[in-house]
Amino acid sequence: MKKKINRCLILIVFATLVATLIIAVAIFRNMYKDQVLSEMRTYAALISSLSPEVEELEEKYTEDVAGLRVTWIDVDGTVSYDSDLDGKLENHADREEVQEAMKTGEGWSSRYSDSLGSEMYYYAVEVDDGSILRISKEEDSIWSIFTGTLPGIVGVGVIMFLICMLLSRSITRGIVNPIERMASNIDSASADGIYEELVPFVMTIRKQHEDILQSAKLRQEFTANVSHELKTPLTAISGYAELIEAGIAGGKEAQRFAHEIHRNAKRLLTLINDIIRLSQLDSDKLELDTADVDLQTIATSCVESLRMNAQKNNITMECVGCPCVIRGDKGMLEELIYNLCDNAIRYNKPGGSVTIETKMTGEQILLCVKDTGIGIPEDSRERVFERFYCVDKSRSKNTGGTGLGLAIVKHIVAQHHARIELESEVGVGTQITVFFERPGVR
Repeated sequence: MKKKINRCLILIVFATLVATLIIAVAIFRNMYKDQVLSEMRTYAALISSLSPEVEELEEKYTEDVAGLRVTWIDVDGTVSYDSDLDGKLENHADREEVQEAMKTGEGWSSRYSDSLGSEMYYYAVEVDDGSILRISKEEDSIWSIFTGTLPGIVGVGVIMFLICMLLSRSITRGIVNPIERMASNIDSASADGIYEELVPFVMTIRKQHEDILQSAKLRQEFTANVSHELKTPLTAISGYAELIEAGIAGGKEAQRFAHEIHRNAKRLLTLINDIIRLSQLDSDKLELDTADVDLQTIATSCVESLRMNAQKNNITMECVGCPCVIRGDKGMLEELIYNLCDNAIRYNKPGGSVTIETKMTGEQILLCVKDTGIGIPEDSRERVFERFYCVDKSRSKNTGGTGLGLAIVKHIVAQHHARIELESEVGVGTQITVFFERPGVR
């Protein structure tokens, strides 16, 4: 970035110097033209007092005056005298400056002279007898003046260029230094000491950096939790299998060990399935198969599928409310309601109840799952949606919970642009409410 900014500034300086030089030469050339014209007017006024007779001109005008060429032209265009050329010259009546002088009294032009072989300035003036006095000067003299001053101009240009290079480096350093300081210490990067225009950029970078660090921390915790959670059932399976293999257990004991192996294998399979599901929900490429879905229909179906499990734990379940149609992925919504109801059963008390309610309110559709279970302490309510977080770990293991159910719920809610709220009181119960937007409102 430094090199690019520095290179651009140097190119701008170089282009500016070249453009300045060209403009200065053009201005100098025009000034020189004006000066030459003024000089030629003055000399023409002096020379016009002479007689147009060749002898008198040769007698009184025997040498160049300031490098000027004098030509006297008769009324018919015949050249009667020329200070630089001897012999008969062609008729000059068709010359631009001569024609203009015949019309207006004076004329001016610049062109290449075939007779002298160089670029010339011409000034012609009509004298009293109608003849034309023409004064001319070589244009090359301007370039000789410019050539003489060229070393000085180049020297000044080089000095200016070097000064501009140093200034461009200083400016570039001043622009880039705040960004480099931020890059070298991104953890404590702030908007202080940088340009106002860069503040949104810096704050975005800082937020992204914090998100990356948080994501890395969550991945590390997730990996550690997965390793721990997988290790527990695998250790149990390995231990019981080893006892059976060694012949230590037999009869009813072997049957009990086999039951434990089956229970831990089932827990392990559930855990793996939940981890895979979370991985799928985390994917950026996840696409929802959206359709119009009735939440009450899904809730009723969920109650039926979990009724046997609820009866086993002496829990009653019911579904109340009215039909509520939303736009969503039916499979995901079934999974959401199932996980909420399964948790409500798992952390309930014998003789407790679970109620699923669907209702409409304003521009929203509500799905409420309420239980009369053990409740959630206030300091744990913000963390229950974290992966592998369990309020009562011993109870979770005994009931086969993986600690991933509410994490999956949270992801599904986010995929449907919904909102989730939790209300709970220890020993009384818990209510989880999901707020969906009604179709056509969003």
